[in-house]
Amino acid sequence: MSATAKKKAPMPDDIRARKGGEPLVSLTAYTTQMAELMDAHCDFVLVGDSVGMVLHGLPSTLGVTMEMMILHGQAVARGLKTAMMVVDMPFGSYEESPEQAFRNGALLMAETGAAAVKLEGGRHMAETIAFLVARGVPVMAHIGLTPQSINTLGGYKVQGRGDAAAELMADAQAVAEAGVFSVVLEKVPANLADEVTAAIAIPTIGIGASAGCDGQILVVDDMIGMFTAFKAKFVKRYANLGEQAEAAFADYAREVRAREFPAAEHIFADQAPEKK
Repeated sequence: MSATAKKKAPMPDDIRARKGGEPLVSLTAYTTQMAELMDAHCDFVLVGDSVGMVLHGLPSTLGVTMEMMILHGQAVARGLKTAMMVVDMPFGSYEESPEQAFRNGALLMAETGAAAVKLEGGRHMAETIAFLVARGVPVMAHIGLTPQSINTLGGYKVQGRGDAAAELMADAQAVAEAGVFSVVLEKVPANLADEVTAAIAIPTIGIGASAGCDGQILVVDDMIGMFTAFKAKFVKRYANLGEQAEAAFADYAREVRAREFPAAEHIFADQAPEKK
């Protein structure tokens, strides 16, 4: 490859082939500008339904719509050149039947240019996953803590402890056999995440799981510190932009009220200066 050759974005089969290799890097994105900033550093970018909570102030992901996912997917696509884009299927868009899931999965891909979709659920979603994959819709699975099911799970609790470990392992094996190219493990005990990673032939993507997973993903606003009131245990803050932004807003407000801004260098004279 020449020094000027452009790197191509990976496809789902390329992600699958990374099993056991260099860890996969992923973050969520919801806007063009954020996608541009992370593009060169991520193998794939997820347009997550977490957009409902992060950008729209919703109490959970349950109120996210197909229209929202398409809008944000289109925005993220404009900012990506070398990272693969995956778009979440929102609550209520795929659970009814495999046919419903295919219609909405195909729509998301057609409208956003996504290479794949992600849906939540294990064994009970295996038939739907196989239906989508057979019809050209690559699927990333999501098991463990599935935020769209918080009302039945009883909240954002660790999943797979004790007797539930066997059920989570069965979920992982079921989605792998159904044809997903990777699976997100959320809020799963580290030893169980390592066992799942060793047991299935597709990459595991951890979020609150284990460093032994085949890759990692975080919600971008969490890891750059845009949320100042709460931080999950599994989030490492690589920056504190929320605090910096609030300080900037305070400085701006103080300068405006003191008539220090705009200063001379920020305003225009009656006549443009003559060119010499």
